[in-house]
Amino acid sequence: MFETAFTPIQSLGGGALIGLAAVLLMLGLGRIFGATGVLSGVIFFENREELSWRAALVVGMILAPPLLFVVTGSMPTLTIPVNPAMIVIGGVIVGLGASLGSGCTSGHGVCGLSRLSARSLVAVPTFMLTGAVTVFLIRHVFGG
Repeated sequence: MFETAFTPIQSLGGGALIGLAAVLLMLGLGRIFGATGVLSGVIFFENREELSWRAALVVGMILAPPLLFVVTGSMPTLTIPVNPAMIVIGGVIVGLGASLGSGCTSGHGVCGLSRLSARSLVAVPTFMLTGAVTVFLIRHVFGG
């Protein structure tokens, strides 16, 4: 059985940084910070101006863990209780869900709610309820 660690300080700091990034992206470029939308714009780009800021954001997300290691001298310990195939399958399912839901949790939860988007006001509780039901089923019904 895996226990979820309670990390309020780190979570608050991470949330504040994500919020700051979303605000800066909106103020600087007038764009919404949705991670899957940003990544999709890198893969299926239509113009160079869009590609440059999107690619910079993706590269920043990729370089953040090594930068953390350089600054702190250590990396967080991660325990992934499933095999790599399950991670790939989960990633595909999340990608499909983000596509069907017209955005991901970062786009709807961080940016959509702050803009009082009706679509996000429906999507976020749906994400939360689905996540809670999934965790309950996996931990308490299927015994994972």
